Amino acid sequence: MSASPLDMTLHPEVHAFFDEATNTISYIVRDPTSQACAIIDSVMDIDYAAGRIAHDHADALIGAVRGMGLRLEWIIETHVHADHLSAAPYIQQQLGGRIGIGAGIKVVQETFGKIFNEGTEFQRDGSQFDALFEDGDTYMIGNMQAFAMDTPGHTPACMTHVMGDAAFVGDTLFMPDGGSARADFPGGDAGALYDSIQKVLALPDGMRLFMCHDYGPNGREIRWETTVAEERAYNIHVGGGRTREEFVKLRNDRDATLDMPRLIIPSLQVNMRGGQLPPADASGKRYLKVPINGL
Repeated sequence: MSASPLDMTLHPEVHAFFDEATNTISYIVRDPTSQACAIIDSVMDIDYAAGRIAHDHADALIGAVRGMGLRLEWIIETHVHADHLSAAPYIQQQLGGRIGIGAGIKVVQETFGKIFNEGTEFQRDGSQFDALFEDGDTYMIGNMQAFAMDTPGHTPACMTHVMGDAAFVGDTLFMPDGGSARADFPGGDAGALYDSIQKVLALPDGMRLFMCHDYGPNGREIRWETTVAEERAYNIHVGGGRTREEFVKLRNDRDATLDMPRLIIPSLQVNMRGGQLPPADASGKRYLKVPINGL
């Protein structure tokens, strides 16, 4: 892996899949010169109250890849999600491909391995993933060279993935009228988030930005695509030249009013394992833990 290239002449084909239950957008990204593709931020369905797992959302992605005659090469996680469960291993079983995440996953695993009292059998070295990206690492999707930008702040493992003229920002940014993601989870940092956002906003004005979540602020329809220029000018948290100090105060004040995400407990336990459920006990049953006063 080498230095970070930037090629705005490449225009990958992007297909978005919105999961209404978690307000997550997953993506199939196709190399414009081949049948190769990547899937970004997949979702595994869960009925948390019933303890039931399903794969309807992942099956839609798999069906689309097969229907378009594509070849899946990468399954990318922009970070360890706290609001939905990843379907990466399930998709990999069906279509192949390599599962990748930022190398900061090791920090997340160390932090939440302790919170969930996972013991020494839980590996905290990122070995549950096929690739751990460092800042500036490149990888190929067919003939298209993509690269990863380290953008921590929401979590230590957050990365923005740039593919031609498209960048997938995870939870680092929301649509301009949505602002930015919270920074109060363990390992989060509002100042680091501001710095990361400035890295994204330093990309070319015409760079297409794709969100991981949208909540339709003020009742508008769900949207997930904008540009660097629009975010820089209109983002309600960082647009118009807002300073780092102003952003940190705004973000910290806002975070103090937010409830924990509904699926944070199952999501973290599954996602820090690369999308795998916790290991089964001697009877073959699997369980999720609830840390009392631990989050």
